[in-house]
Amino acid sequence: MVVMVGADRIGSREQIDSAQSICNRRIANRLIISPSNLNYTNTEGLILSLNQNLEKLSNACGVTGRENTVRDLMVDMLKPYADEIQVDRMENVIAIKKGKHGAPKIMLAAHMDEVGLMVKTLTKDGFIQFSKMGGIDDRILPAQKVVVHTKATAYPGTIGSKPPHIQKEEERKKIISYDDLFIDIGAKDKEDAISLGVAVGDPITFDVKYLQLSKGVVMGKAFDNRAGCAVMIETMRLLKEANCTVCAVGTVQEEVGLRGAATAAFGIDPDLAIALDVTIAGDVPGVREFDTTVKMGKGPALTISDSGLITHPKILRWLLDTAQEEKIPIQLESGLLGSTDAARISITRQGVPSGTISIPTRYIHSPTSILSIQDLELSAKLAAAAIQKAATYF
Repeated sequence: MVVMVGADRIGSREQIDSAQSICNRRIANRLIISPSNLNYTNTEGLILSLNQNLEKLSNACGVTGRENTVRDLMVDMLKPYADEIQVDRMENVIAIKKGKHGAPKIMLAAHMDEVGLMVKTLTKDGFIQFSKMGGIDDRILPAQKVVVHTKATAYPGTIGSKPPHIQKEEERKKIISYDDLFIDIGAKDKEDAISLGVAVGDPITFDVKYLQLSKGVVMGKAFDNRAGCAVMIETMRLLKEANCTVCAVGTVQEEVGLRGAATAAFGIDPDLAIALDVTIAGDVPGVREFDTTVKMGKGPALTISDSGLITHPKILRWLLDTAQEEKIPIQLESGLLGSTDAARISITRQGVPSGTISIPTRYIHSPTSILSIQDLELSAKLAAAAIQKAATYF
């Protein structure tokens, strides 16, 4: 999910327009295989439980624009449930389950990228200065453990700043801006850091591992949006057969302007679409009911409207009817200052009726997030059941 942080709005109109420009320039053919020649048809893949899929995806490095490790996992995890898998020029993963001729073509979209950091410069003393990739609140950065992913290996480090003991009083009252922070990996100097293989453009992730907190509640890195990716894989597993053709897309660069969704939707040209993403769980201290009524453990959330999308009425009715018929508890949300891939997909070509199924998640866009596995299961169940009924609505 793209969100607003301070005065910076990630996924603004300017960024969305830029994504459309990329789309028009780069997509000449419907689906184009990447240079790595990934093109799978009914080959063996990786069959794991929903929980196991989420764990593997959460622990992987996939900072926006550097999603290759997650991409490879997604290919393996989707293989058993797809008739064909392709990877386009932007490196979106597209898993196709073929339906009957004349039935609707449905696009599922779950972005593979995570918010993170990227090496910007190396100081003469061997410290790493970084840029932010996606909407990250500067307040959560100091003292975080991180991992710098070089071409050959990965190095642990920590985000450092001027010690509070020598700060002036006015400095201690201010939020430290990210450009006043640095990463310490223990290098002696710039030459030592370079000899380790650290280079400008290397992705940096938070050093967090997936774990279970209590029964059915888990914590980990990058649940925005590896949770949506896991739900999409589970949805494809549940779809034993479907009249509709389903294109399950792991998109890239969502956190910096919904870019992968733009090109993938243009190439696929779906009849309708569902984005699978996370949303803010408001069941924590300090969050008002007015801000959000969505709670963790109470089922998936359906978006009525957000800053980039007003859900198409037919899509909303289709999902609401399905939830009622299948006795799936759902929550409704409206007015969030963020958006999902559905915003970009909905205005592709002549327009694509689109909606979003979201997993309530605490502390998104921070190093650690928390969610309920039951919410994941119900989200996949809702998406799969809706796809089975789609031909009667569209």
